[in-house]
Amino acid sequence: MSAFRPETRLVHLPKPVLTGSSPISVPIYQTSGFEFEDPAVFADGMTRPDGAFVYARYSNPTVRSLEDAVAGLEGGVAAVAAASGMGAINMVLLGLLQPGDHVIAQHALYGGTAHMLDDLVERFGIQVSYVPEHDPAAVRAAIRPRTKLLYLETIANPMTQVADLPAMCAAAREAGILTAVDNTFASPILCRPIEHGADIVLHSTTKYLGGHADIIGGLAVFADDALYRKIWSYACTLGATPDPFAAWLTLRGMQTLALRMERHCANARVLATRLAGHPAVAAVHWPGLASHPSHEIAAKLLPDFSGVLSFDLLGGRAAGEKFMSSVRLALLAPSLGGVETLILHPASTSHRHLDEEQLAQAGIGAGTVRVAVGIEHAEDLWADIAQALD
Repeated sequence: MSAFRPETRLVHLPKPVLTGSSPISVPIYQTSGFEFEDPAVFADGMTRPDGAFVYARYSNPTVRSLEDAVAGLEGGVAAVAAASGMGAINMVLLGLLQPGDHVIAQHALYGGTAHMLDDLVERFGIQVSYVPEHDPAAVRAAIRPRTKLLYLETIANPMTQVADLPAMCAAAREAGILTAVDNTFASPILCRPIEHGADIVLHSTTKYLGGHADIIGGLAVFADDALYRKIWSYACTLGATPDPFAAWLTLRGMQTLALRMERHCANARVLATRLAGHPAVAAVHWPGLASHPSHEIAAKLLPDFSGVLSFDLLGGRAAGEKFMSSVRLALLAPSLGGVETLILHPASTSHRHLDEEQLAQAGIGAGTVRVAVGIEHAEDLWADIAQALD
């Protein structure tokens, strides 16, 4: 480049080529595209996910490292990352479904997912039937000629019902139906749905995988290569593309995932047990408690029970609002899976799109409070919750 003028040399900066060494940490490839010497390699890279890197909407080396890491943890063949958890959910739903198709979904769903399914019904004539998350007979009874997908959550948001994945996935597979499972609340540390028959595993990487409340991201893992390539092609067109810096932050957070999950679960056990004995609390929803309707399924499926719990306060919505305005350590905020403890009121926030009947079907009450338990000292967390209850 020494033959060129400074204005030109500033545009064409030198790029280091590594020989004999490699970086310890995954580098951030903060570039929108890649240059080629061979036009054929360039053209080929635009047609398949395992070709050369071409354009960041198609893929990026930092993003690919994240996709490969989570696919490996989940036991899938490959993964496609997205800019958010809902981006991942939408690329799967829109990439698989046609107008007139039918979806079977469990009653208890993340509010954004439920809202998207309602939108598909209204705008595209896609039909949705809802079933209990533990009832394979209900799946079989709901199947229609155009049923394409069974949609489940390993641990449901926010009432923590646990899906009977082996039985539900088996019922779908018997009928030739794909199963997608949102595994965000469990993470690959507690559950790997592909091992139980799922075809697609979804994550909001914003939550436990990232773990530090500093990124937005999503990801879909696939058990089948052909299905992966189909959704990858659609995702390139949809454009729900993740940023490489967010992917890098997620990779950095994932390195402590196992350690964090252990603490999240341990803290949730302390809080759930003590809340269950408090006179201001009508019910506690955490699958690690023997009183939880999903406890038997959860004990067979999971080594531990995640860091999210919900509880119903005596006094309904007024009591819930009073409680949430009284905490001092826990933060009144959306999301979950970060190191900080967060609380919210599902009926007015995450599940505000549901009507009273839908809220009742999901088990959400007017006084339900969801706690995303962080990694603080358990006694400090309990002291804060106890004083707010008082």
